Parts: sequence; C-alpha cells; structure tokens
Amino acid sequence: MSGTVRRLQENWVYGGTLSGVVLLALSPLLTTGWTWGECLVFLALPVYMLHQLEEHDGDRFRAFVNEVIGKGRDVLSVPAVFVINVVGVWGGMVLTLWLMRSLSVGWGLIGVYLLLVNAVLHIVQALALRRSNPGLWTAILLFLPLGLMAFSQIAAQASTAQHAVSLALVLALHGAIVAGVRRRLAAS
Repeated sequence: MSGTVRRLQENWVYGGTLSGVVLLALSPLLTTGWTWGECLVFLALPVYMLHQLEEHDGDRFRAFVNEVIGKGRDVLSVPAVFVINVVGVWGGMVLTLWLMRSLSVGWGLIGVYLLLVNAVLHIVQALALRRSNPGLWTAILLFLPLGLMAFSQIAAQASTAQHAVSLALVLALHGAIVAGVRRRLAAS
C-alpha cells in the first residue's frame, strides 16, 4: 500500500471534521428551497462528521474495539475503519441525499436511521459495559435530537417500504462491521 493511501486511511477524520464545519457553514445556501425535513437530513452528514472526530480522533474507536472486543488483538483494522466511515457513512449519506432530492423525500430515512441506530448502539454499549465509549456524547447530544426532529418531519411522508429498506440498509452496515470484527477475532 502506498504511503499516501495509508496516511489517508489514518487521518481521514481530520479532513472530515473540517469538511463538516464547511458544510454546516454552507448549509443555508446549499439547502435553499428545501423543506425543513430535507434540511435536517442534509445536516446529518456534517453532524456525523463532527461525531466522527469524537469517535475516531487519535484512533480511539479502533483502539476501544480492539481492547474491549479483541482483548488486545487487532480485530478492527485501519483500512476497515476508513471504508466504514468514508464509503459507508459519507457515501451512504451522499446516496441518501441524491435519492431524497431526486426520487422521494422518504429516502431521507436512510440518513435519519443512520443517526438514530448509531446513537442507540452507543447508548446500549455504554450501559452494558458501564463505561463511556468513543462517540457517546455526540451521539446523545447531536444524533438523538437531530434524528428525532428529522424523523418527525420525514416519517409520515415515507412509505412502509422506504422505512423497511432504510432501516435494513443501516442495520446491514452495522452488521457488516460486526461480521468483519468477528471474522478477524476468529482468525486471531
């Protein structure tokens, strides 16, 4: 692997944080003419980028998973964290915004469920382990309020199929993370 790719994989979170701040600053211009619900879904991307700083600064989340689940073994790799967050989260949110704006507002639920499921997982993990985890505070303070506000605006406009597909996609992303960690755990 080239040194440039490795550095991108190790430092993506800092570019994401700066991009999140820029997207927040530009959001009134970029979302002119959008409904309030669509604007809230748009905000999910920059808010997620800010959450990722709390979660991944200094490789905290990967170290947490490797300590708690891997018992010191490398069960979550740097490339996996990069793909999960850049392709899965950012790419997923870009797809969500395109689907929401070009097909139906109901597809905004992908981004809404992404916030809500992630927040619930952070909270459940903290309660189960009786300790904080990287990303917990922004999940509580940012994801829950934004996710619930967006849900209140979008949910009634979405079909049952859009609810089901959106939730299934988000659960599949989280399931893929768990499956990858389990596979590496079994191999170590």
